[in-house]
Amino acid sequence: MKNQLTLKTLGDLKASGYQPKSISNELRDNLIAALEQGVNPFPGVLGYENTVLPEIQRAILSGHNINLLGLRGQAKTRIARQMTALLDEYIPVLEGSDINEDPLQPITGASKALIDIHGDSTPIRWMHREERFVEKLATPDVTVADLIGDIDPIKAANLKVSYSDERAIHFGLIPRANRCIFVINEIPDLQARIQVALFNILQEGDIQIRGFRMRLPLDIRFIFTANPEDYTNRGSIVTPLKDRIQSQIVTHYPKNLQTARNITAQEARLPEAQQKRVFIPELLHDLVEQIGFEARQSEFVDAKSGVSARLSISALENLASTAERRALLNKEAKTVARITDLWGVIPAINGKIELVYEGEQEGPVNVAKFLVTQAIRTQFLNYFPDPDRQKRNREKNPYQTIIDWFNQNKEVDIMVEAKAESYAKSMNKVEGLKELVKFYHKNLSEQDELLLMEFVLYGLAAYSQISRLALDSNVVFRDMLSSVFQGGGNLGEEDEEDDGFNLN
Repeated sequence: MKNQLTLKTLGDLKASGYQPKSISNELRDNLIAALEQGVNPFPGVLGYENTVLPEIQRAILSGHNINLLGLRGQAKTRIARQMTALLDEYIPVLEGSDINEDPLQPITGASKALIDIHGDSTPIRWMHREERFVEKLATPDVTVADLIGDIDPIKAANLKVSYSDERAIHFGLIPRANRCIFVINEIPDLQARIQVALFNILQEGDIQIRGFRMRLPLDIRFIFTANPEDYTNRGSIVTPLKDRIQSQIVTHYPKNLQTARNITAQEARLPEAQQKRVFIPELLHDLVEQIGFEARQSEFVDAKSGVSARLSISALENLASTAERRALLNKEAKTVARITDLWGVIPAINGKIELVYEGEQEGPVNVAKFLVTQAIRTQFLNYFPDPDRQKRNREKNPYQTIIDWFNQNKEVDIMVEAKAESYAKSMNKVEGLKELVKFYHKNLSEQDELLLMEFVLYGLAAYSQISRLALDSNVVFRDMLSSVFQGGGNLGEEDEEDDGFNLN
């Protein structure tokens, strides 16, 4: 490649034996080489190994333009950007060409005239594959001139040519993406009349500008991304355009918790100093991911909108920051994240979910708190027996000692910013709590034991065995009866004003 980059003229290029290659063949040849060598051409794209990625590879081998159809936060844009790695590292381009023309295959009259004048002395340059990616977000204000081009009166005046001369054309984004990967994100948002302008580009390689027709065999690999057509009323892909996109590939969210955790661990940005100060137990990693899974099936969240993987990423970052802030306030060199720290992730959830009418009535904060409670409820069964089943037999109920302790008008008050000693004292005061954890989980460290003890309290509250009242600076656990008389009840995550919101 180093020797190749020393070629500076058309004559040098011809002497080197260079042969033009279409972008389709570039992608195909480099994908074949990667697969034969066992190299993953899409590193960091997790959860698609047996679904989406094989379909993308088949589309590339077929030389297809692709539409990635899926809800937000499903790595559609990331996949499109990674396709540049399958391009040749460098390609030769005619120096001064607006549309990256191949020196051996010029397609505009201006470039052909340039070669006629200079012959083998015509200068060339080498274009790196990172330059061969063009991306455009489809918005309603996009025009044909933006994408295809328009007559430029100033250019025509400077060159002293008529408007019928192709040299008077200012090329749009698509012609300038010749020999590149061109991505249009959210294609349904593009007005139908603008989508029509793409027909000839996709099928015949023609472009028309204000009635001026010129044949340009553009060599572009199109990647479109779109949400499902019924996502909103903003628009859809017109049928003739959809017909011209050879492969439509449906993406999806992680299908299991471990895959979701791997994605979050890869994408979350936790400062090194924070990682040294804060330890996040496995349970809390699972709870953070479970929030996203609960949101995707919640009756309060718009399923057509989807719940991005960014929810879990932001939630994990907020969880770590919540624990870090507590440690800083308490002047603790190290700390372990707690269940109570999950309330710090509420702001990370609020902006990541679209609510249906019922959810809007309850409010985004209350719905976010409800999702946290549901995540606790779901994950609780992976660690302890189902409280609903156990309460049918009082004598054999493993939670009865704990419930009876609360029924004696006792309560546990966990301060959000409690020091480690105070936190441990709160957990150890509950009769039967430590014994329950030790019975179901042997040989735990003290930190893990305390976390599961706290988890049991939250779990019993989620299953309406005891009540939980979440205030601004603390969380209080009580028995169910006194909670009702004092206005607390088992209200999910009610605030100090207690508006009576109950989704449990």
